[in-house]
Amino acid sequence: MDGTEGSTGQPGPAERSHRSSVSSVGARAADVLVYLADDTVVPLAVENLPSLSAHELHRAVREVLQLPDIALDVFALWLVSPLLEVQLKPKHQPYKLGRQWPELLLRFTSAPDDDVAMDEPFLQFRRNVFFPKRRELQIRDEEVLRLLYEEAKGNVLAARYPCDVEDCEALGALVCRVQLGPYQPGQPAACALREKLDSFLPAHLCKRGQGLFAALRGRGTRAGPGEQGLLNAYRQVQEVGSDGGCEAALGTHYRAYLFKCHELPFYGCAFFHGEVDKPAQGFLHRGGRKPVSVAISLEGVHVIDSREKHVLLGLRFQELSWDHTSPEEEEPILWLEFDGDSEGTPVNKLLKIYSKQVACLGPEDESGLGTRGALTPADPEPPWEVRRPGLRTPHRWRWQL
Repeated sequence: MDGTEGSTGQPGPAERSHRSSVSSVGARAADVLVYLADDTVVPLAVENLPSLSAHELHRAVREVLQLPDIALDVFALWLVSPLLEVQLKPKHQPYKLGRQWPELLLRFTSAPDDDVAMDEPFLQFRRNVFFPKRRELQIRDEEVLRLLYEEAKGNVLAARYPCDVEDCEALGALVCRVQLGPYQPGQPAACALREKLDSFLPAHLCKRGQGLFAALRGRGTRAGPGEQGLLNAYRQVQEVGSDGGCEAALGTHYRAYLFKCHELPFYGCAFFHGEVDKPAQGFLHRGGRKPVSVAISLEGVHVIDSREKHVLLGLRFQELSWDHTSPEEEEPILWLEFDGDSEGTPVNKLLKIYSKQVACLGPEDESGLGTRGALTPADPEPPWEVRRPGLRTPHRWRWQL
């Protein structure tokens, strides 16, 4: 099984496609590889793999990593590839779903047949999208915090979480503190940042204009603007409770990183790919479609431009109504209706998101899967009620993983 996001410590899609979570299978025993967000591998020797549940594998990972009981709620097992991501329920059988992967890709993605044939998922141990952020900051176990930090860092560096420059610099400064230790005046910190800049900032910031270090050309050791902002933020990282040494303070900085990420509305979201209609440009000019990433959390929905890495629309659930349809000759459509204005006049706006994964909405299908991306809270909390003007009756939908 195989694939996840490309960034520091995480391989790109081409590399991931050659990774497998089943390294060998004997008559009864099998060696299973479970990947962490920092690309660390947790090897497991298990018996009766075909009938093993996600809950049993999850428990085995927790035992190997010696994680506390809270990890049962914080983390989940995922099947991940460059084409699809699925958070597994405890009852799911990962091996069985891995064997069904080509069928799932054909049903829930628009990938070409050649890509489907080559794609293979791998097992990843990562944040449970149903885990509330308010509980996350109550965690004190440093290893749990580190795993959450590594996952969030990977999403920031891969620009899965679009951030403005100031947020990137503040988050990058905390990564500097974790990797390089406390800022020491007089030490060649700028050189260390320059050599590993893509470990601290997203790639699109490292390549801004003529390159982040264009200002260095012909100017001695003067730092470029992005590097200087990162260096200034690094200087300002607060040292709290550091009497016990650098390592003792790491948990504090992991929590600070997560706390900063909580300001990002798409932190902890599940994502799926889709397309939206582009506005028509000029007379008789068809707008076409724009690829987007849809981020859905327990609080709301954000639609992100996949190419430009900026947020096109962000709404809390109480600010919108939604529905989904499956026209015979089109891809399934997720409809988002919300209030807007046109030249000062209040209007209702409607956004269509085209995605095969919209077909996962609602009750479980025979595979036991819901969507990789969207969700509602697990029981006992009720599902959100959807009311769209023009519909004869209210609809209730569960976005299930």
